[in-house]
Amino acid sequence: MSENLEKTMLTQNVEEQLKKQVQEDHGKAIADCTDAELYLSLLKLTKEMIGASTVNAGEKKVYYISMEFLIGKLLSNNLINLGIYDKVAQILKDNGKELSALEEIEPEPSLGNGGLGRLAACFLDSIATLGLPGDGIGLNYHFGLFKQVFKRHAQTEEKNDWIQDTSWLTKTDVTYEIPFGDCKVISRMYDIDVVGYENGSNKLHLFDVETVDESLVKSGITFDKTDIAKNLTLFLYPDDSDEAGNLLRIYQEYFMCANAARLILQEMKEKKYDLHDLPAHAAIQINDTHPTMVIPELIRILKEEKNFSMDEAIAVVSKTCAYTNHTILAEALEKWPLSYLEKVVPQLIPYIKELHKRVAAKYTDPKVQIIDDQDRVHMAHIDIHYGYSINGVAAIHTEILKNSELNAFYKIYPEKFNNKTNGITFRRWLVSCNHELTAFLRNKIGDDFLKDADALEKLLGFENDAEVLDELDRIKMAKKRQLCAYIEAKEGVRLDPSSIFIIQSKRLHEYKRQQMNALYIIHKYLEIKRGKTPVRPLTFLFGAKAAPAYIIAQDIIHLLLCMQEIINNDPEVSPYMKLVFVENYNVAYAEKMIPACDISEQISLASKEASGTGNMKFMLNGAVTLGTADGANVEIAQLVGPENIFEFGVSSDEVIEHYAKADYVSRDYYRKSPAIREAVDFIISAQLLKVGDRVRLTRLRNELMNKDWFMTLIDFDEYTEVKDRMIATYEDRARWKKMMLVNIAKAGFFSSDRTIAEYNRDIWKLC
Repeated sequence: MSENLEKTMLTQNVEEQLKKQVQEDHGKAIADCTDAELYLSLLKLTKEMIGASTVNAGEKKVYYISMEFLIGKLLSNNLINLGIYDKVAQILKDNGKELSALEEIEPEPSLGNGGLGRLAACFLDSIATLGLPGDGIGLNYHFGLFKQVFKRHAQTEEKNDWIQDTSWLTKTDVTYEIPFGDCKVISRMYDIDVVGYENGSNKLHLFDVETVDESLVKSGITFDKTDIAKNLTLFLYPDDSDEAGNLLRIYQEYFMCANAARLILQEMKEKKYDLHDLPAHAAIQINDTHPTMVIPELIRILKEEKNFSMDEAIAVVSKTCAYTNHTILAEALEKWPLSYLEKVVPQLIPYIKELHKRVAAKYTDPKVQIIDDQDRVHMAHIDIHYGYSINGVAAIHTEILKNSELNAFYKIYPEKFNNKTNGITFRRWLVSCNHELTAFLRNKIGDDFLKDADALEKLLGFENDAEVLDELDRIKMAKKRQLCAYIEAKEGVRLDPSSIFIIQSKRLHEYKRQQMNALYIIHKYLEIKRGKTPVRPLTFLFGAKAAPAYIIAQDIIHLLLCMQEIINNDPEVSPYMKLVFVENYNVAYAEKMIPACDISEQISLASKEASGTGNMKFMLNGAVTLGTADGANVEIAQLVGPENIFEFGVSSDEVIEHYAKADYVSRDYYRKSPAIREAVDFIISAQLLKVGDRVRLTRLRNELMNKDWFMTLIDFDEYTEVKDRMIATYEDRARWKKMMLVNIAKAGFFSSDRTIAEYNRDIWKLC
């Protein structure tokens, strides 16, 4: 029986199989089951069907190592990729059930934080969809990042307990002994299937320790950070504000890398490959600097256990590992004190020192050394010297790396540098979360865009079709109504779907400049109080988590939550303006917010956002971008044209020059601009202090006045002018609808299928 025929029969019999599974699990008919019972049975059946699909195989395989995989809920995505979503939805409907209700029951895997992890998830989907052999490797965090809970207008953190007895995780027999300086642990590998869209499947391998003790977490997210055997896989990014937290991160990173190295070498052995030919059979993609220790670990194993010479081991590993740089932020370019590494991974120290010695013998420039004069180990420098590819994730980001941030390395290794602009998987960010738009597109331009996203350009043929433009507008309104109902149920705030939905949802960080949006909201609030009301009501939506130890980010959340209370409870203002900061923003929330967005806020300080992928998701769903010339915004602008995006702000070159000269003084902008002065001063006004915390609000204002490292005030006046113009343009409904269409039609370039095809063509060369 051919594979296609077998798959067809499998999907045709899905109703019979689901009935059988439900009867076996619960002894009931589908119609008599609860939603929770149906979810468990459908999960089991879906896993079984994925297990029957072909595993992508080949002579060479990519191993994508990442601390984060923000995979989101998997049920709908898997049903879509198996080609049975509509069939299952109809079966459930025929039995008085709704698939959407089952989707709400599914817990979201808490395996990532923001763009880095979501990108990794999209990449795994596209690797499988393109039929490429490639697995992800990460850690099985029991409580993930954290569950965000708002109390007294502030973020608090609780554990996010997502693992259930029946889940997408499959326990395997793969275990390894992983040595640290002061202890040893036994790892256990768990797998999550990654099924491609109408194609084969791969795996996401997640390593855990069975000695992990969840009871270590007594309240919130605090726990004993020194008991490694019990705490190693409890949380993603544990608080690193003290030495114990820093050490725990190193334990986690080495645990991930050591397991990855053993798994890769084990698979090479099972296939009877000569390890001297490792580069011909394996490509290891290092996603940011967290997996860097896989390089010295592989070198160590090859030399100590496989009888390689040092030269041989280094040469083989250097031709196998490739590095993706995701940021120029210093905090994300890890520099570990050598003393910390000596404590946690003493077995790697001779190899790190050897790698350093070889670099120092060839290059005198201190900028390219692996160990600096403060005895800190620069992890990115290991990746660059001992990997064969270094890529940025948007055109402007890669140019900044080459010409500024990593220029010293670019002069040495120009052939290693390349750009791979990020992408998103359309199956998740269109088909799964916007059924209405998907059905409309299928009707108008066919199904080709599901595998060839460039086919979305066919939509341009309807650019002047009033009926098509009106239907797009109706779909947007339907998604806004759905989001309004969801937010009212979850947050207790009633919103007006006919208002303009202005959304900024992403990790809370000063460089992303949620604080600039907050100042605009204050500015708009004060205008309304003075009687200058907008033509149409405005709805400002935020979704973001702040790192627990990132005090200023926490203060920005506090300011926005205080403003939410003031605005929404002011009878003079609330008819014209609402603000909602949604609680515990995650992939599931994003899937509801993104299709409802009118104005997509992408306002990072130019040069600081490597790419962004939220900008792509909003664009795909018909939002219009308000953005700086930063990251992938630059490429969005090139694709849609200046008439279909609203840009503002100083350029990346200007920002880099300001940093170089240290000549940016935020107080100068405060003095010159009445609007800035009024908004900044309002942060410590009697009205805000009445509902907020004086220490938090004063600290935030002082930060803006005296430091403002990410230059909020440099762009504020232009941001206000352009945003006001954008809001006014919304009233030209014919023009706005056309902008929506063009953004959707031009989003095809940002498919992660395209990105992965480029990775494979230029870096991995799998087939």
